[in-house]
Amino acid sequence: MANGTGRTRPIRLGIIGTGLAVEKLHWPALRQMPDRYRVVAFANRGRANAEKFAAYSSTPLDAWVTDYRELLARDDVDAVLISLPIPLNYPVSKDALEAGKHVVCEKPAGKNLAEGRAFVELAARHPDRVLLIAENWFYRDDLRLARSLLDEGRIGRVHLVAWRQVSQMVPRPGEFSSTPWRHDPGYEGGPHLDAGVHHAAQLRLLCGDIDRVSGEIQDANSTHGGPSDLALTLRFVGGGAGSYAASYPELIVPEEPNELRLYGTEAVMTVGQDGVRLHHPDGTVEAYRVEGADGGYYNEFLDFAEAVGGGVPVVGTVAQSFRTMELILGGLASARRGEAVAIGPWPDPLAASAVPLWRPAGATGLFDGLPATVVRAPEEAS
Repeated sequence: MANGTGRTRPIRLGIIGTGLAVEKLHWPALRQMPDRYRVVAFANRGRANAEKFAAYSSTPLDAWVTDYRELLARDDVDAVLISLPIPLNYPVSKDALEAGKHVVCEKPAGKNLAEGRAFVELAARHPDRVLLIAENWFYRDDLRLARSLLDEGRIGRVHLVAWRQVSQMVPRPGEFSSTPWRHDPGYEGGPHLDAGVHHAAQLRLLCGDIDRVSGEIQDANSTHGGPSDLALTLRFVGGGAGSYAASYPELIVPEEPNELRLYGTEAVMTVGQDGVRLHHPDGTVEAYRVEGADGGYYNEFLDFAEAVGGGVPVVGTVAQSFRTMELILGGLASARRGEAVAIGPWPDPLAASAVPLWRPAGATGLFDGLPATVVRAPEEAS
């Protein structure tokens, strides 16, 4: 941000909620950006978590408050990172915007569609503040690479999308599955609104918007609220058809590839733990791997900083986050009603290229100035 001397100073950041997400996801990115961010205050209800955050972030403990409203009242806080249980995302963001702060808020944009719509309207009432919903999958380097290859037409027209995500989910100390608010969630969909919105973000980033969804649900997990299984049939506005299934059972399951497959008219793309791979009709495979990537968190905070300091629009808007949760909640609604659910044109028209491909402001290359690099393996036979 401008400091009155013609130079920029780091954004003075307040953090509301210093739990696992901040420790494992946000802070590792923020600590790489001392020229962009300086933590000046943090709010957390419990002293133990506060002392832990102060220790690993080297933030003075006297910057800690128990009531986030005290943090919002400070003049030396330019922006806040909100990392709280899902039902608190909207009300705390509303308080922060009304206090004049820029906001990075964890996904999703609300606990249900009604609150999601209210979140979109809230952002529209504060056009002078930057509000980014932290959907890091929009910023993941491997997915940005995959999107760029699709934009180049490397596999032709995508006519079929297939994805199955299966992993055991039981409470384990130190993992996100252990947080009590996930066991008895005060929001629709359980793990599907929590984790499934990431998958919806990936589908929309790579394949565009979906205008019709049909869903089925089952439950095989007594440790978490919401159905454990969600299976969706999808119709993309770009003309493709798709299937998506996610399961978070209580029992141990065999190792799953969990890879997304995009079937094009010229080649097939797979996106998974092995990176991005293009399977050609002659049997050869182009394999790409991204090294130095962190799941998109560095890029996400860079986008926010560039928006606050330079006025560029963010990719992770509230409207984009609303679209991802609308897909998941539409599938759940379809399962309850026993019929397909149409996805309408609000808040923005549906599009075959729904999510902008992010790159650093002023950059021409996809990875200019970023920690991540792309490694291409020699072509191999499939």
